[in-house]
Amino acid sequence: MFRDRDFDPKGGLPPAAAAVTQDLGLDALFDAMAAGEEFLREVARRAVLTGLRDPAEIGYRQSILADCLEQPAVVREMYAIAVEALERERRIWGWTLNRYPEGLLHRSLDVLEALLELLRALRRIAEAHSREFRSAGFTRLFATLAQELDEAYLEKVRGELVRLRFREGVLLSAALGAGHKGTRYVLRKPRETVQGLLGRLQAWVGQVGASEKSRYVYQVADRDEAGLQALGELRNRGLAGVAGALGQSADHVVGFFAMLRAELGFYVGCLNLRDRLAAKGEPITIPRPLPQEEDTLRVRGLYDAALSLSLAGRVVGNEVSADHRPLVVITGANRGGKTTFMRSVGQAQLLMQCGLFVPAESYEGSVCAGVLTHYKREEDPGMRSGKLDEELGRMSALIDQVRRGSLVLLNESFASTNEREGSQIARQVVRALLEAGVRVFYVTHLHDLAQGFYREEPRAALFLRAERLSDGRRTFRVVEGEPLPTSYGVDLYQRIFREAQPQDEARAAGERGPDSAARPAAAVDPPVGERV
Repeated sequence: MFRDRDFDPKGGLPPAAAAVTQDLGLDALFDAMAAGEEFLREVARRAVLTGLRDPAEIGYRQSILADCLEQPAVVREMYAIAVEALERERRIWGWTLNRYPEGLLHRSLDVLEALLELLRALRRIAEAHSREFRSAGFTRLFATLAQELDEAYLEKVRGELVRLRFREGVLLSAALGAGHKGTRYVLRKPRETVQGLLGRLQAWVGQVGASEKSRYVYQVADRDEAGLQALGELRNRGLAGVAGALGQSADHVVGFFAMLRAELGFYVGCLNLRDRLAAKGEPITIPRPLPQEEDTLRVRGLYDAALSLSLAGRVVGNEVSADHRPLVVITGANRGGKTTFMRSVGQAQLLMQCGLFVPAESYEGSVCAGVLTHYKREEDPGMRSGKLDEELGRMSALIDQVRRGSLVLLNESFASTNEREGSQIARQVVRALLEAGVRVFYVTHLHDLAQGFYREEPRAALFLRAERLSDGRRTFRVVEGEPLPTSYGVDLYQRIFREAQPQDEARAAGERGPDSAARPAAAVDPPVGERV
């Protein structure tokens, strides 16, 4: 996932991670990427919420993702090997570790022997499929596996693991130090095992003919516990160094598989999400990340992936160009797709900056220094503070986290007070953010606020409006347009009450007689400018 460092699956998250996840509906994306595996969900969450800011680093991940999209079976097979390696290591008992160093030695041997065949399986995948991958990340991984885990090396490792079982005993040397105490303990290479009947016979003849004076043997009695303990201490002195080295080797191999699982897990999550969207016929695209200073956003067919995953059918995409427009104001009809569009913008920004594809037909945008959200919340049931106080408190926390180049998404902020006061507060906040070099998307029903920006900064801002057809139907698209003084709440009123109209009319006709005509209350339009 990185060219020069490892991904940290347990690293910290931004302070606003919880709010951003809630406001942008990211849990649905994380669940789709996890496909029921909690580990994949956590990897996806950390990768998406701690994105990159360098277009070159994003491009490095995107090239790896392109390989994964073309060779999903190979990637999933490698991920399965990493998962199996960690499961094997977990199943190996560790209760003997209190018998240091012998316990550490034997557990490390068990771990390495269990993982040796899985290293060989990875090497075979590298040999079989290296030509099918073009990204720098996979090319380097496969080259390393092929060079460092060749068959001769793995056979040598297997032989050394057998030797380190010390089935023929431990051979070590020592010298006498002060007070006739042992010093300079060194573990020696065991004698070569004599193979074959003839070899064993020759060795026996040689031992018989050897002078007894050339052999010094001390045999510990069966009941001599002190002698056995002293002999065990001598053995441990010889094994301490090799046990420590072998323990480090085992940890290194296990760490390799753990990191391989985490980094491949991110791309397996990408494949899971791709499969879910592809099953519905939804488009995806590899975005083009641009430097922050270019201040560019060009999208076609951008849609809310979280909404799509929760519906049976496809969702409507949008086409927007907001180059050098640091402020985007979105107004229009109630339930016309305003919040959905802004949520799709936030999702796409995060997905692009973590190196993933985005839910769109095409996407080109500048990276940002972070995504922050300020959405309206339900009123505090404990009544510890009013809604406006709560909004101001969250805005203060947001301002503490914002930095130059951030993307701030405001949804109905400061709508909890009257229009005049809410517009005045929002205007000052937005202007301060713009002066600080922050890009702002604002969904609002505050006509005074939107119209004020439209009069004062028509070229520095982009004004979008949720499209409404002449008959009141919503297309769920946003189009460029001047803010209107109504949100057409009456459309919703008419739709809701029209559904109940036949039953109500029948009841009314029965009460007034067959010649009476009932006029539905929804037929009366509210005054222009009224928002329902």
